[in-house]
Amino acid sequence: MRNGFVAPARLSRPLQRQADQAQAMTMAHALRQASDEDDADDPPPHAGRRLRSVFISDVHLGTPGCQAKALLAFLKAHPSDRLYLIGDIIDGWQLRRKWYWPQSHNDVIQKILRRARKGCKVIFVPGNHDEFARHFLGHQFGGVDVVEDAIYTTADGRKFWIIHGDHFDGVIQYAKWLAYLGDNLYELTLRMNTHLNSWRARLGLPYWSLSQYLKHRVKSALNYVLQFEGAVAAEARKRGLDGVICGHIHRAEMRDIDGTLYCNDGDWVESLTGIVEHMDGRLEIVHWGRAGSSVSTPSRATRASPMAQTVSE
Repeated sequence: MRNGFVAPARLSRPLQRQADQAQAMTMAHALRQASDEDDADDPPPHAGRRLRSVFISDVHLGTPGCQAKALLAFLKAHPSDRLYLIGDIIDGWQLRRKWYWPQSHNDVIQKILRRARKGCKVIFVPGNHDEFARHFLGHQFGGVDVVEDAIYTTADGRKFWIIHGDHFDGVIQYAKWLAYLGDNLYELTLRMNTHLNSWRARLGLPYWSLSQYLKHRVKSALNYVLQFEGAVAAEARKRGLDGVICGHIHRAEMRDIDGTLYCNDGDWVESLTGIVEHMDGRLEIVHWGRAGSSVSTPSRATRASPMAQTVSE
């Protein structure tokens, strides 16, 4: 371990069998409830203007903080040939403590399965919150392939490592009790944030994230993010790849780190972000605003490589 981060093992440490069965039942429950209704609102991936690939992670279905309706609007607006689900799609940690599964969360599962049925290749790389799915690596559920990680080749020939990223988190690997504590504190911050933004809305002020503010202002949190980004990029470089696309830390980013392109697709709790690849191999970070409108602006990565960042207000 170096600076709190560890190189990834070939396979995550096994969970207790009872916990595995409980979380597997959670996934099976969601899949069984997914229906064929409303297929018409999800066009085939080859219909009209489309993307080559879409990458999302950290959706946290099963928690009150999940912005499922915003994600549904994003998916509807971004049809693609491939959809990569890069971990923490279902929050097994929270569901283990308390069941929370509104219709909008089931709608997300339905949307994903409809895409798979209509020819979109859907790849699921489990994260630490849905680690129960790591016991089904190599299997397919409803057309969704479950894999430990993946190598992705863009249209312009660059190779990217697709990984959630929790294997590089020393807290997850060696002090999971602390990770559970941090998860509870994060949920508390989100609840406080809901009340705060309700008050701000009455004053006509825009949405503001308390948890993101704390992450960006607390020095130790910033160091954690920078160390994580450097460690993941270094492993991708060691594997002879051009870059990495990951999640886990809920911070969307696209930048060059010592010649390796580090891409993080953010989350669908607060930042509402994903990464998309256009047919020419150009990558973008999409910030999907709560209002759903969008404008495009260049990112720092654009000047170093054929990248751009899309920002939605």
